[in-house]
Amino acid sequence: MNLKLRPATLQDLEKILAIVNHSILHTTSNYSYEIQTLEVQTKWFTDKMAKNLPVIVADLDGEVMGFGSYGSFREKIGYQYTVEHSVYVVEEAIGKGIGSQLLKELIKLAKEQGYHVMIGAIDADNAGSIAFHERFGFVITGTIREVGYKFDHWLDLVFMQLILK
Repeated sequence: MNLKLRPATLQDLEKILAIVNHSILHTTSNYSYEIQTLEVQTKWFTDKMAKNLPVIVADLDGEVMGFGSYGSFREKIGYQYTVEHSVYVVEEAIGKGIGSQLLKELIKLAKEQGYHVMIGAIDADNAGSIAFHERFGFVITGTIREVGYKFDHWLDLVFMQLILK
């Protein structure tokens, strides 16, 4: 088993898209309802590249097992030192350390790029993801009640933050 983290390429987008679409259809880690197209995923990727924002993949012997990225938390200039991240791992690899490696790398890259705070927005029912973030030093800063709606029920959103040193 040879897992390596590397910058994503256009050739990775179909696998990234499959991971995203699985989360849309089967989880509340993504509050979208409709699956995305390759065109939408490509625009997302090219926008990230244009803004010098990382998209990294966890590559296991040539197979993309997960990806991570971050982007603007909010567009106003006062938030310029804060980013919001996303980490997704294929279902069969959850709990095997791939997400940890991706998040560790995103934290490192955010520090190198001079960001001050990293935000995670997590479905309140996702205790595993909340505990995962706490292991990296993220703290819960608040819960917004019933702001999402998916799978026929209201969803609460937990905000967690890590002050990057």
